[in-house]
Amino acid sequence: MAENTASHIDYSVTPDVNQEKVIRTLVLNEGNPESKRQELLNYFHQTFDQYDLLFETLAREEAWYEKAIPLRHPLIFYYGHTAAFFINKLITAKLIPERVDPYIESTVAIGVDEMSWDDLDDNNYKWPTVQQVRDYRSKVRTLVSSFVQDMPLEIPITWESPAWIILMGIEHERIHLETSSVLIRQLPISYVQPHSSWQHCTETGSAPENRLIDIDSRSLRLGKDYDNSLYGWDNEYGHFEVEVAPFKASEYLVSNQEFKTFMDAGGYDNERWWTDEGWAWATFSNSDGKARHPEFWVPDGDRYRYRTMLEEIDMPWNWPADVNCHEAQAFCRWKSEVTGKKIQLPSEAEWYCLREAIDTDQPWWDKAPGNINLEYWSSSCPVDRFRTGQLCDIIGNVWQWTTTPIDSYEGFRVHPCYDDFSTPTFDGRHNLIKGGCWISTGNYAIKDSRYAFRRHFFQHAGFRYVESNTMTNTSNNPYESDSLVAQYLAFHFGEIFFEVPNYPEACARICYEVSGDTPRTRALDLGCSVGRTSFELARWFQHVDGIDFSARFISAAAELQERGKVRYHVPTEGELGDYFIADMNEIGLGDINTNRVRFTQGDACNLKPIHNDYDLVFAGNLIDRLNNPALFLGMIHERIRPGGILVITSPYTWLEEYTPKENWLGGIRENGEAVDTHTGLQRALSTHFEEARPAFDIPFVIRETARKYQHTVAQCTIWKRKSE
Repeated sequence: MAENTASHIDYSVTPDVNQEKVIRTLVLNEGNPESKRQELLNYFHQTFDQYDLLFETLAREEAWYEKAIPLRHPLIFYYGHTAAFFINKLITAKLIPERVDPYIESTVAIGVDEMSWDDLDDNNYKWPTVQQVRDYRSKVRTLVSSFVQDMPLEIPITWESPAWIILMGIEHERIHLETSSVLIRQLPISYVQPHSSWQHCTETGSAPENRLIDIDSRSLRLGKDYDNSLYGWDNEYGHFEVEVAPFKASEYLVSNQEFKTFMDAGGYDNERWWTDEGWAWATFSNSDGKARHPEFWVPDGDRYRYRTMLEEIDMPWNWPADVNCHEAQAFCRWKSEVTGKKIQLPSEAEWYCLREAIDTDQPWWDKAPGNINLEYWSSSCPVDRFRTGQLCDIIGNVWQWTTTPIDSYEGFRVHPCYDDFSTPTFDGRHNLIKGGCWISTGNYAIKDSRYAFRRHFFQHAGFRYVESNTMTNTSNNPYESDSLVAQYLAFHFGEIFFEVPNYPEACARICYEVSGDTPRTRALDLGCSVGRTSFELARWFQHVDGIDFSARFISAAAELQERGKVRYHVPTEGELGDYFIADMNEIGLGDINTNRVRFTQGDACNLKPIHNDYDLVFAGNLIDRLNNPALFLGMIHERIRPGGILVITSPYTWLEEYTPKENWLGGIRENGEAVDTHTGLQRALSTHFEEARPAFDIPFVIRETARKYQHTVAQCTIWKRKSE
């Protein structure tokens, strides 16, 4: 495909760029600190303004609180969520001392990607009013603006820079600009209204006939270095080298007209064209119990209309079909059958072969080489509008599903302030989408962006197909490769070393014994890690909430709850390691009713209002990892019934990495006198609790490698809430 170079991009039939909407990602290694500070401030304000503009499309109050689909929150959540993200991350990075509005920030913090541990039960939420959230966003805007103006700033901006946290918040809001536009598109049409800033394309007609174009083989090195000049999410970094064999790619994205031929052939009625997972979705989705057409097609007698974000229009047959991955895969299987060719979705690497034809990237292009970055319309457009050599829509218009489940590149590491961006999706169930769509801005619009969604998920996504022999690993249960998660899976569910009893099990047994004269209705396991203590508590308590700040831990616990097994890898020596399976049945947990346990991600210092009225709260090895343990201890009585029990275990390993020294409860000197942590606990808890029994020690062992172990002794203190 030698002729596919940037010099052959054809803009002759495209409209003028809408300059008011054009926003470009910051270049991190150019300019001086003060000019970059102003760029960052402008980028923040532009992003905040554009997000507000999106929500101006809601026509009435109910639209804010109606769920567009059952597995997502109502839009009021997302309107506040992106602002709360700035505060949560600035606090996590220890860059600001306190919250703006703890109630809003606990209510809109978590629950956005259809994870099994997302709390999507509306009964657990008292949503704020729209005005409350508007006022909150205004406060956050003021705080972040002041922070940007005053923070230290050096060029280049790196992971360690305070500016990185601001960019993280900005790019996060740009993600939700797009995902919220999808939810708005899924609302009833009466809930939305046209808006001058969100105009759809008006050019429609018959679709061109698709054909396959030869693509040469090539060697690729995917991934980017940590000193890359553009902001990136953790999954973009590292490297992956791959040899791509010759293949053929469709000239156009699959249009509505082309997809209709699959439907006319009985596409939604023939199981043989669907994966097992896809057929289960197709059979049980939609109100009539069976999918019959793409999500944004609107039946109208014997024809279809088309739902844009804000309007229903005559079917634009030459626009790309918006489908989920299951539908795209089924189309490819059907196409293979009728053509006798091996038709499938492209792999991630094959898409990059196509992307190499465009030698520029956002933010450096003068004019977007595709319907992307909101530079043209607020909708899709004809599939032959943007040509690069022999192919159209290499980027933009709609996202392109791939056959590749997302995973990390070699050299991947988690950003310490956002550990749950990527790792929960490394489960074999999230396929990569590439190329961006009409509303993809910021990091979404760059070449190296890597986003993935569950295969039943609807984004502004479609597909092109390839003729290829590439095979993709689609395992639904890969081994857990996150070293810290694997270490804690071994700690919770692995073998015993040096005759030291299993620590989470021992702690649960203590909780059971000390709760002997209290009801065993509700228990809270704070800092639950990968869940062993929560499961053990479910032997005796009717309901157990397991909460951890780390989504990586919660995801593993939820996997165990759902599947009964988790595979993981533990290093033994150097590059060598052993593979294990945490199996609920094999470790004696098979008889437990795991439905009694609810795992959620959360902040111990800012719990949601629903987390209350507990008979027992267990805080295992938690307090010396909190930024402000006194804050936690000062409010935990509000979550426990009078007469209820608080159990605290900790080795009291105070480190400034986790807790500023001025917030340590013990291990300090006051006026020259030593103060230990047990004394600090007594001071902090004495108003609302009485110590129920003397403190005692619990040992535990964590294996690091085959010949290296942590042998630690935690102190356990038992507290009974006073009747007040």
